[in-house]
Amino acid sequence: MELSNLRPAEGSKHSDAFRRGRGHGSGNGKTAGKGHKGQKARSGGGVRPGFEGGQMPLYRRIPKRGFKCRNSKEIVGINLSALERFEDGADVTVASLIEAGIVKNPRDGVKILGNGELTKKLNVQANAFSASAKEKIEALGGKAEVI
Repeated sequence: MELSNLRPAEGSKHSDAFRRGRGHGSGNGKTAGKGHKGQKARSGGGVRPGFEGGQMPLYRRIPKRGFKCRNSKEIVGINLSALERFEDGADVTVASLIEAGIVKNPRDGVKILGNGELTKKLNVQANAFSASAKEKIEALGGKAEVI
């Protein structure tokens, strides 16, 4: 390998500033790479993705299968073990979960799940609780309040 043999990696350099249709001396004048006439040669010409010239397109020809639930809610699940970072007797709300970095985006609600152990008395306010989570929170003298 010598300095005179060094070249940029294949595909790393390309001319973004290539100006089409600036005379035949540029090597890309006259039709500017668009060929002669037709819809794709016109300004603003071309068809949308999936268009097949008026023929029934593939995405409409093939059968649709399965069920798509369009109005379901996205609930964020939080395990009890994640609540261990709060102090004893603290009020745990959706806002405090976001502040603590446990939840990034609460979406349509937060549900507390019963996975893991809890050792502190907490007053938890959330959109939903699993039966085991509610049981564990109340067993330690805390409150599980649905908002």
